[in-house]
Amino acid sequence: MTTDMQDESEIFRGTTTGSTRLRDARSVRGTPKAGMPAFVLGEELADIADTDPRIVVATADLASANRTNDFRDRHPDRFVNFSIAEKNMITAAAGMASTGLIPYVATFASFAAILGAEAIRTDCAYPKMKVRVLGSHSGMSMGFYGSSHHALEDLAMLRCMADLTVVCATDANHLRAILRASVEHPRAMYIRLGRGRDPVVYDTVPEIEFGRALRLREGTDLTLITCGSQVRASLDAAEALQQQGISVRVVDMFTIDEMDREEIRAAADDTGAILTVEEHNVTGGLGSAVADVLVDLPRIRFRKHGVPDKYVEVGPPAALYAHYKLDAAGITEVAKSFLEK
Repeated sequence: MTTDMQDESEIFRGTTTGSTRLRDARSVRGTPKAGMPAFVLGEELADIADTDPRIVVATADLASANRTNDFRDRHPDRFVNFSIAEKNMITAAAGMASTGLIPYVATFASFAAILGAEAIRTDCAYPKMKVRVLGSHSGMSMGFYGSSHHALEDLAMLRCMADLTVVCATDANHLRAILRASVEHPRAMYIRLGRGRDPVVYDTVPEIEFGRALRLREGTDLTLITCGSQVRASLDAAEALQQQGISVRVVDMFTIDEMDREEIRAAADDTGAILTVEEHNVTGGLGSAVADVLVDLPRIRFRKHGVPDKYVEVGPPAALYAHYKLDAAGITEVAKSFLEK
């Protein structure tokens, strides 16, 4: 048996020892319901719909998993379950939008972005329909469900589509901010969510503007540009690096298709080194988007950190994050190695 096969077997069986942690108390148990993005989705949309009759919500047999049933319970006449017909759901949402409604359609990211990519492009973005496609359980957070349910290519696939805004929610309060700002946004949107067990980054609902990053921590030696599930891990890594005398800036680059060029330029000028961190294939995602900006700037030290360009192993999410060095300890290790080189 090869080393790679042994590693994969251990992760699948949940018997990996050493640095790979199979559980993370912050993301597995003990997180309040209000702090789970998947659990505030339906509640927040219902609150918005209380005063806005244009809001409608649809899902594809996942009302419990993404908590759109909270919306259904309060606004049953504006909720539709399309069963397992995700592409039809997105196309129907475009039809709703053409009448002046603002539809929010939610399913797993693998089904929303990858299965539904053509419908998003042709039916929503191209005719400029105000559809909001919500992809939950993104990245490899589906763990044991495997590659068919992982969404590690969605940012790359969708950020190149014209007239489509692509954003990543970091935690519950950030999701609330995104949903509120999305109502009057003029373009179609893809909103990427985690698995609903994401640790808190924003203690209150932040003021946001699509296309403007949020600088969460100052630093002078290195900038971590990150998004979504990796923001909390990057902040924890920055704190660990601070204890070792390395000053790290952390930026939540939550809008992926319309990059905050000024924030990237500031990171390059102020710290001279940028490491992007994402729960996504290193090809085509956040790191590639940042590189597209850096190519026009004076050369600096730059590295992309994410999932290698391959289909990931099957296993519990916490083990996968550790295996690919996308937990705080792993990001700390990668950052130190990057700076030393």
